[in-house]
Parts: sequence; structure tokens; C-alpha cells
Amino acid sequence: MFGAGIETTYSTLDFAMAELMNNQHVMAKLQAEVRRGRRAPASTGGKDNEKLQQDMVTEEELGDMAYLRATMKETLRLHPPAPLLVPHLSVTGCEIEGYTIPAGTRLMVNAWALARDPVYWEVPEEFLPERFLPGGSAAALDSKGNDFEYVPFGSGRRICPGINFANTAMEIMLANIVYHFDWDLPSETKEVDMKEVFGLTTRRKEKLLLVPAPRSLHEER
Repeated sequence: MFGAGIETTYSTLDFAMAELMNNQHVMAKLQAEVRRGRRAPASTGGKDNEKLQQDMVTEEELGDMAYLRATMKETLRLHPPAPLLVPHLSVTGCEIEGYTIPAGTRLMVNAWALARDPVYWEVPEEFLPERFLPGGSAAALDSKGNDFEYVPFGSGRRICPGINFANTAMEIMLANIVYHFDWDLPSETKEVDMKEVFGLTTRRKEKLLLVPAPRSLHEER
């Protein structure tokens, strides 16, 4: 489980940072939320930056970060790490909307297409974490397989067994990445190329190159 989760976690964080760089207003809102209430005291004996580097966003603090959760949900909607999920096998024959599915048929669920279907999602191609916030059009949806238009981890008995670990790990990593650093694109790059390469997992075609700048505590005083 841990081996399989490495690539999917990495690729999801890669997509998250790519979307944030192409949507700077989302990055600004996310950084404001993560950094809110985590400032050092007014005087720390001249060691503000040292304290900042040692200070980490913890799992206990994630519960107050609704925009962080919404950002990860939106990333998983647009870029599910396993676009066709795990193959299923029909136990008995059935008919669905005029199509006969014989028993023993191998079934592939296209989670990528479901999460971009305009029947269920407004402006489905846009990166809008706000849709998952209270009052948003997808506020009631979760990733536990109960809502079939949004199944980045699958559903039922074949749902990803590491769903809770994965969600927490990705949120902690993204929170600390945007908490400690401000990010820029290389001078010759105007935006991140979002072309995808499909397979058992989905990844971006081009490598993500970003320029980090350590955040100073004095900027927030």
C-alpha cells in the first residue's frame, strides 16, 4: 500500500502545485489560510527566520483549514491519480440504460471523465476549490465513494484502502510547502503546461520547475 501510494501522492501534489501556479488567486487564498494564526511572537531574539524554518503545520491544525481541503479535493477531481480506477467484474448480468452487461464482464470506471462531466459539474474544466466550500455546488460531496460523480479513490469494496492516510499526507505536505515558501515560475515561463500522460496513473507530461523563496516572518507584521 505504501509503495503504490508514493507515485499517486507525488503526482497529485505535482498537479496541485501546477494548478496553484496557474491560478495565483487560489494560491494567495490558500497561503493566507495556512499562515493565519501561525505567526511567531513579536520578538524572538533575532531568530525569527530560524524559528519559521523549524515551525511545521501539524495534522492537528488541518481541521481548521477548509480551503486547503477544498484545494486538494479540486485537484483530485480534475486530476485523479488512477483515471480508470481498479477493474471490476460484474457478478451477475444486468441492464443499464438499455445496455446489457453480462455476468463476468470486466468493467472499467472512468473517474477522470465522470469528474469533468458538465451534467454534474459547473464549468468542469476550471480549477475552482470554492465549489467544495460550504454553500458551493459540491459542498456535500466527499471522496469516500458515496457520490459516483466524484470517485478519485474508487468506491465500494474496491475503494483505495489508504484513502485516509493519503488525504492527510497530501494535505500536510501541501500546507507546509505553501506555508514556508513563496513560489515563482522561472523567468522564461509564463504558465505551467498542464498536458497529461495517461496510463495506470496520470501524470503531467512536462516536469514542474518552480523557484522557491523562503518566507520571512517580518512580511506579516
